[in-house]
Amino acid sequence: MSAGGDHEELLTQVRTWVEDDPDPATVDELRELLTYAEGGGVEEAEREAALAGLADRFSGPLTFGTAGLRGRLGAGPHRMNRAVVIRAAAGLVAFLRESLRGAAPTVVIGYDARYGSQAFAQDTAEVVAGEGGRALLLPGALPTPVLAFAVRYLRADAGVMVTASHNPPEDNGYKVYLGGRVVTGAGEGAQIVPPADAEIAAHIAAVVSVASVPRAAEDAERTGGTIEVLGEDLTTAYLTRAASLTSDETSAPARAGLRIVLTPMHGVGGALAHEVLRTAGFGDVQLVREQADPDPDFPTVAFPNPEEPGALDLALAAARAGDADLVLANDPDADRCSVAVPDPGTEGGWRQLTGDEVGALLGEQAARLASGDAVEAVLASSIVSSRLLASIAAAHGLQHRSTLTGFKWISRVPGLVYGYEEALGYCVDPGAVRDKDGISAAVRIADLAAGLHAQGRTMLGALDDLARTHGVHATAPLTVRVSDLARISRTMERLRQAPPTALAGSAVVNAVDLRDGGAPGEPDLPPTDGLLYLTGAGDRVIVRPSGTEPKVKCYLEVVEPVEDGEPVASARARAATRLQDLIADVSEAAGL
Repeated sequence: MSAGGDHEELLTQVRTWVEDDPDPATVDELRELLTYAEGGGVEEAEREAALAGLADRFSGPLTFGTAGLRGRLGAGPHRMNRAVVIRAAAGLVAFLRESLRGAAPTVVIGYDARYGSQAFAQDTAEVVAGEGGRALLLPGALPTPVLAFAVRYLRADAGVMVTASHNPPEDNGYKVYLGGRVVTGAGEGAQIVPPADAEIAAHIAAVVSVASVPRAAEDAERTGGTIEVLGEDLTTAYLTRAASLTSDETSAPARAGLRIVLTPMHGVGGALAHEVLRTAGFGDVQLVREQADPDPDFPTVAFPNPEEPGALDLALAAARAGDADLVLANDPDADRCSVAVPDPGTEGGWRQLTGDEVGALLGEQAARLASGDAVEAVLASSIVSSRLLASIAAAHGLQHRSTLTGFKWISRVPGLVYGYEEALGYCVDPGAVRDKDGISAAVRIADLAAGLHAQGRTMLGALDDLARTHGVHATAPLTVRVSDLARISRTMERLRQAPPTALAGSAVVNAVDLRDGGAPGEPDLPPTDGLLYLTGAGDRVIVRPSGTEPKVKCYLEVVEPVEDGEPVASARARAATRLQDLIADVSEAAGL
């Protein structure tokens, strides 16, 4: 077909979409591009730019996978917009109807404060009700953990959370949980996993048009569907549960005296996290003023992600000014938690802990709390997280499981009492929230810090204690953000064709292609796109594409024993040197 024919086919697609798009804003966006693309009295460069813009918006539908939907806001099938969300909601309800043998589903729906979130949640509720279901809307913009809690607490058949978590301001997303009568057992209330994602995607693809989807008030009346805005009692129930997670190991005066700086990073967790901590007995919690209120533009950070360099600058400045003991940072939907602690040996006097360090501290705490339980307890972490948690579990006589990356896998491990992943995600109360929860994790972290502080000890000292017992587990990420998505597949193929034979001066003794399924110590691990290398020195490297962002991610770990009587700092220095060698070798092998 000629270029002109290709263009006409594209323009026909656009015109058809415009006729079916319920949102005047995205209709106007497409009509303006159409005007330029049709070439009436415009420069050729303007016409080509408009055609390219339309081609991108219509390059295919947003993929519905185990992360649900996530993408840039805008018009067309390859963007997040009301038309795409209505189709997704219709596909989800059709899947639920099929799973429930025709019964009407109950779906609880939450949303954050990003652009479009409330409208997407309302559209989802109208689709559920229009198809005869019961839609339960959260009472305002709230954190993702509240939605995850509500799925189990209300025994809903599904949950939908409209959020793009820590993505840039121009993005939004659509996360799906299953429970109630659809999924029972350990996976109840967790995010979707295969084959549910593919089955929902198939139902979405079968939606003929937005206009064909029942969602108006008269449809709900005809089908018996309902929309109910939940009361504050749900939020109170979550607050009460999260605030109860303090332990008997820490005294009330110790909690009351701990000075905490908290930032929600312009997200929806600030007020709730502050109230949870206050209810848990932490009386001195200062919110970072510039980041306390929800703001979809995230004006004070380059990326609204606590992992990103500079994201905690305002919080650390407030901590220094207020002589704080602890900094806690949630991402915008408050499902992640970052921690910083005083460190006199560091420039600025504060150090942000890695996700693996926090994961180990919370893991040791969880293991102590679970050791006396009669029920067999399991600690779990993603395969890309540090192996230290497995050593902690063994030392306490508990089981450990490694899973694929993502809390959709971690949270459904049978017998789970604690799970984490290195990307600042912690599940400390799986009985209530089968997902990462940055607010309940903040309670546990603050409780641990208060107990140590009362003993004249520090979080850094607790990490040294773990190192003496289990060795220094030094980890580092090597992440490359790409503009050309093909570069990701080229990187993976390069490593598959020419894997490294030595890393950091030690021979690679085990190279595993995770596409084949299984991994060292985890023979039942499902297949995933990733590569794992183990060296004779015990170092480990895992390389994988990001599941939610255009990134290649490498996860590096060095394990260095601490000799009897040796200062931990000496072992850390050796581990740090080898870690730098590992970074250099992996960068070269992967062409990064």
